[in-house]
Amino acid sequence: MHPIITAAELASALADDSTDVVLLDIRYQLGGPPGRPDYEAGHIPGAVYVDLDAELAGKPGSGGRHPLPDLDVFTAAMRRAGVGAGREVVVYDGGIGWAAARAWWLLRWAGHERVRVLDGGLPAWLATGHGLSDRAPAPAPGDFTPAPGALRLLTADEAAAFARDGILLDARAGERYRGEVEPIDPVAGHIPGAISAPTAENLDADGRFLPPDALARRFAALGAGADTEVGVYCGSGVSAAQQVLALAAAGIPAALYVGSWSEWSADPARPVATGATP
Repeated sequence: MHPIITAAELASALADDSTDVVLLDIRYQLGGPPGRPDYEAGHIPGAVYVDLDAELAGKPGSGGRHPLPDLDVFTAAMRRAGVGAGREVVVYDGGIGWAAARAWWLLRWAGHERVRVLDGGLPAWLATGHGLSDRAPAPAPGDFTPAPGALRLLTADEAAAFARDGILLDARAGERYRGEVEPIDPVAGHIPGAISAPTAENLDADGRFLPPDALARRFAALGAGADTEVGVYCGSGVSAAQQVLALAAAGIPAALYVGSWSEWSADPARPVATGATP
């Protein structure tokens, strides 16, 4: 299953009574207000709100700002939303795909294969003329049963090894990679050997993902291909999931370092590089 779905494809699936789709609204802003008020004001009809901080991540700590969630908490959230074996899941957010991709990655990592991200998120849905609902659905509970490990997860040491022996992509903005600014974490810079690959370059001017062939060319220019060991990190494991999604759309499997820079930079024993080169 291709990991990205267009607004037109989603509308067609929702209009088909024979199609069984679970919709998850993952609107989220880093450092901003919770997404629930926006969800309650209007969402794609049938969508269930999922809270990224509370249900798609654990408590901040030694594992970074957005470590893996408690598996029981994540399982309960997915069952509450109606996720079950064999059911297709479509996730969306406010546009750039970071939060939606975090949900996509967690479901795929937990063994649920039928999950896609809405290309362009809610703005794309609205741009195609589709409406919203302020009525929260009450889906029948799903039987989602996680089987963790379907996608590769990197530790800090494994991420360092990827930077030395394979390809480790840094999904943050270029100025954070170079160490010119660091608005969140205690140290500026990047993991030595990592290659700058900002997530903004996965999207076109309308906030939609580039076509798979264009994404493949982009990643090939960075040294990443289907036969390459590829890892990805970001600030705290959220935007990097969007990069893993883009790589998957290009046919390139990739591992995620969930702790990312927030975990790496918290340990003063770990080396830090600055500047434009790995």
